[in-house]
Amino acid sequence: MYRLLKRSAPLWLLCLGAPSAFAAQATMNVVNDWGGGFQGEIVVVNDEAATLSNWTAEFDLPVEINNLWNGIILSHQGDHYVVGAAAYNSSIAPGSQVSFGFTATPGNVSPVPVSVAGDGGSSSSSSSSSSSSSSSSSSSSSSSSSSSSSSSSSSSSSSSSSSSSSSSSSSSGSSSSSSSGGAVFRVDDSGNITKNGDVFPMHCGSWFGLEGRHEPSDDSTNPSGAPMELYMGNTFWANGGSGTGRTIQQDMTEITGMGINVVRFPVVPQTLDADDPQGQAPYLKNHESVRVPNSRQALEEFLIAADQNNIEVMLDLHSCSNYIGWRAGRFDARPPYADATRDNYDYYREDSSCAATNNPDGVTRIQPYDRDAWLETLRQLASLEEELGIDNIIGIDIFNEPWDYTWDEWKTHVEEAYAAINEVNPNLLLFVQGVSATADNQDGTPDTITQVPHGDEFSNPNWGENLYEAGANPPNIPKSRLVFSPHTYGPSVFVQSMFMDPAQPECEGLEGDEAGDAGCNIVINPDLLRPGWEEHFGYLRDMGYAVVVGEFGGNLDWPQKAAIRDQDRWGYIQPGVDAEWQQAFVDYMVDKNIQACYWSINPESGDTGGWYGHAYDPVSNTEGWGEWQDFDQRKTNLLNELWNGVDN
Repeated sequence: MYRLLKRSAPLWLLCLGAPSAFAAQATMNVVNDWGGGFQGEIVVVNDEAATLSNWTAEFDLPVEINNLWNGIILSHQGDHYVVGAAAYNSSIAPGSQVSFGFTATPGNVSPVPVSVAGDGGSSSSSSSSSSSSSSSSSSSSSSSSSSSSSSSSSSSSSSSSSSSSSSSSSSSGSSSSSSSGGAVFRVDDSGNITKNGDVFPMHCGSWFGLEGRHEPSDDSTNPSGAPMELYMGNTFWANGGSGTGRTIQQDMTEITGMGINVVRFPVVPQTLDADDPQGQAPYLKNHESVRVPNSRQALEEFLIAADQNNIEVMLDLHSCSNYIGWRAGRFDARPPYADATRDNYDYYREDSSCAATNNPDGVTRIQPYDRDAWLETLRQLASLEEELGIDNIIGIDIFNEPWDYTWDEWKTHVEEAYAAINEVNPNLLLFVQGVSATADNQDGTPDTITQVPHGDEFSNPNWGENLYEAGANPPNIPKSRLVFSPHTYGPSVFVQSMFMDPAQPECEGLEGDEAGDAGCNIVINPDLLRPGWEEHFGYLRDMGYAVVVGEFGGNLDWPQKAAIRDQDRWGYIQPGVDAEWQQAFVDYMVDKNIQACYWSINPESGDTGGWYGHAYDPVSNTEGWGEWQDFDQRKTNLLNELWNGVDN
């Protein structure tokens, strides 16, 4: 949005009452106009030799502004608006510019003159622009991943067809918060993350979508597809085709208002390809007012917008493939996958592989990937700060849930990742997940599986949770750059054997669907769960390492509002067991001074839901997919406990 606008030449007017002209000039642009409303942008440029501070912009426009970002409406009387600077962009250096955007109703408007005032000079400037075919940010994705988590929620409506550009934006984006040296993120001797030397508490949530959604097999436009689009709560079919009016800036304003300062942002190698068809129309489902032409542009726009909203971003390389998604436990993952025999399920990927060799019969889609390709992807991600002129990338989660490697194998890859990232951007942290209890499931020899040490057999780790061997055999990289980032979930994602009711001895050792089919009850006992968390990753905090749980969360109403297969299988369970698990885990993290990223901010995850509520219900309102509601107060309470260090 910030770099693809088609601006016409502004009309330059003399500074009002000041002998030195051109102290500042402003350009109003109509970014997109859909009749019932429009999106506008005003660019303020300082052409004086001195810094312009505390700037304001005034204009007369017969509309109702319903959302404004990167500025503050100081007054609105009749058609006259006065907009002031936000706290983070109140000063404009000589030769620099800032911009603020807004959405308003009605549409079918033309740009109007804008006058600028501030300390250091003022001028009146008239400007105009043609509408751009693209607009603000984007939405969509697959679901959460974890030990045997379900693949994704699905949309119930097909995507509309609209024209799009397949080229990524290439010029540098400007950011009011960027600096020539960039922000430097480190871990101090106490295991605290720091930004430019100051302790930086991470209030983090995942915002997924650009790593690929799993479309239903009966989708009329893209059956069994994997479109890459950022969820933002505004689908094209909502409200009779008029959309919900949500913008990415509205979302950012709301989440920062709730305390978020870091977003974990999943991507895949295909996200970086502006020409990948799964990142373009006709497969995109956001309303045309907020649709972005391709996945690469959506990634870049998100990073720039996050920078302008003082949000740090942890880039998460979530899979080797937008099709395979959460299933991939290694760079060259190949079938069979964990959900290959799941019943009442529509999202199998047995036809897809990231391996060039040793694929089973039935594989028809190969997206070749390996160690060298992975390292190149990490270099590309690490270079985005310099390319876009931003400084808000806190680090890279180098591969999501590498559960199919042994610790020795994964440790070596971590060291290789550090070398690749450090040569491009030495300011970043590496977020390193754990492994699982087994390895070599996806290496082309599925009948030969390696057992991986994880401590007590009773406490089976989630995918990405097992850091049992890391303390004695840590990666050979600077401790100041390393953040261990395990994943762990409760019963709404996967029912583990340690959740079984001890009053049912016949259920001992059962887990997953087998436990549900046997009618096993679920009991959350923190005294049984804590030793597993401690030996899998908690002990590392005692050793002075930084530990940020990369994913935790879940559906507090499970099995209600869950996928139909879960509702059918677990319907006898009284809702609340996942809430008990999340509370127990938050209490543990508070006790250990461990931080975490909640999965997820957005609500489209089929097994966990999100912090935002969702109009979608798999039984009663399938058309509500992609429409966001208010934050879930129960999850807000949990996050506030975690962020404020309150042990319940």
